[in-house]
Order: sequence, then C-alpha cells, then structure tokens
Amino acid sequence: MSIDFRTFLKGVAMGAADVVPGVSGGTIAFISGIYDRLLESIRRINPSLIGVWRRQGFAAAWEYISGTFLVTLLTGILTSILTLARVITYLLEHHPVPLWSFFFGLILISLVHIGRSIKGHGIGTLLSAAAGFAFAYVITVSNPLALEATYLNFLLGGMVAICAMILPGISGSFILLLLGLYGPVLSAVKGLDLTVIAIFATGCALGLLSFSHLLSFLLRRFHGLTLAFLCGLMLGTLEKIWPWKEVLTWRTNSGGEQVPLLEQAISPWQYEALTGASAQVPMAIACALLGIGLVWGLERFAARTE
Repeated sequence: MSIDFRTFLKGVAMGAADVVPGVSGGTIAFISGIYDRLLESIRRINPSLIGVWRRQGFAAAWEYISGTFLVTLLTGILTSILTLARVITYLLEHHPVPLWSFFFGLILISLVHIGRSIKGHGIGTLLSAAAGFAFAYVITVSNPLALEATYLNFLLGGMVAICAMILPGISGSFILLLLGLYGPVLSAVKGLDLTVIAIFATGCALGLLSFSHLLSFLLRRFHGLTLAFLCGLMLGTLEKIWPWKEVLTWRTNSGGEQVPLLEQAISPWQYEALTGASAQVPMAIACALLGIGLVWGLERFAARTE
C-alpha cells in the first residue's frame, strides 16, 4: 500500500465523519496522525507561496505546501462525501442507535487519545478544558436558525462550517444544522447541484485558509492549552451523539419531511418506553466497541507509518 493510498483512505474516513452531524473530520485527522501536517500544509498557502514559485519553480512550491498530500486527502474526502451521503442519510433514518453508538465509541476513545498528548497538567489546562466544554455545550443546546438557502448563505455557511470541520470535537455538519443549511447542502450533494456545491466549496476554502493560520499558531505556541480546549470540546459534544434521544422539536427538511430538530439524551429504558422500539443495547455496545477498536487500530497504524 502506497503512502498516497493510505492518505486517500484517511480522507475517506474524514469525509464520512463530516457527513454526520455531531462527528468531526478533524477528530479523524488527529487520531490518524495527519492533523499537524494538514494544518501546516494549509497554512503555507499564502502570498509567500508566490515568492517560492518565482524563485524555485512550480515543483518547489508544490513540495512546499505538500501538494500531493493535500490533493490526495481532499480527493478521499470528496469521494467519501459523494458516495456515502446517501448511505449515512439512510442509516441515520433507519438505524440511528447503532450508528450513533459507533460514533460515540469513536469519539470517547479519541478523547482519551488526545488527552494523552497533553504534556503537563495544571490549573491552566483545567480552565482551558472547561472553556472548551462550555463552548461546546452552548453550541449543542442553541436553537437552530432558519437561514434561507441563498448563494450568499451557502458561501458564509461554508466558511463557518469548515472551521468546525477541522476542529476535533466540533462537527461542521452540526454547525450547518444550527444554521438551517444542513438539509439544503446535503440535498445539493446528493442531487449533484454543481452551482451550490461550488459556492459552498469556495466558502470552505476561504474559511480554511484563514482559520488554519490561527489554529496552527495556537498549537505551536500553546500546544497543551489548545489540546485541553479541544478535549473540552469533544467532552461537551458527547451528549449530542448519545445513541438514545428524545425528540423535543421537529423541523421540515428540504424534501418536505418532518425530521428531529432539538433532542435530549435519555436512558435506553426511557427510549423503549417513549418510542416502543427496542433500545438495541447489545448492538449498541458492539458498535461502540467497533468504534473504539477502529481508533485503536488507527493509532497503531499511524505509529507504524511514522
């Protein structure tokens, strides 16, 4: 297996995570060992790149930004989103408990993985983690907006969502859900509406190029505090991906169907009493363990390739 194919598969995993509201592709990048390289590659796409191109040529500029790595990863992400959008939508609708259990296990073990990367612990680390938890909690309990599906809003939504997508713990899909744009964007992807996809992608590119500089700076100068903040983010979003939920309010999606809007976590036994459906506890445990095993495997895989 070539290094490019491994990078492609990591992109596929990131894309699959980004489709699901509550799961971040940034988490997948972190646990697969490419997070720092991804941020640094994106950060180098700035006006100084033109100087490198003029002095040393296109090949040197391409190498400077790890162009092959970025293109391979992006290809994997786009391939995953285009091919898995329908599958993820189907699983969310027909098999939500096993799917959410899988991602709950994945995020839980990812939290442990990132926490181990923090060097040194103190009051600053605790405060940073608390701030991340509070930020995530406020986002997850916020009332969604109802932005119109205009080209300008698709552009702005892409700029905001991509910032969340590269943060471990915060889901870009969930941000789109809060903005009221998740349904329209997913419909555009499934329907191959190239105009909407291009506008949204432009917003993502603009947001990514600007936010990556800030995040890269924070990781270089305040590595431990930044990781603690990210751990707090992930801990604060666990409630959002708890497998058993009670629907509090509903919304009408782009297809005219009623789908959950605000939900709260409940126990499996409450879920059975409220819905009359099986809580699927054994299946949920198995899927959570599968998510944990996947992250453990990714950790070992990343350690071998390094």
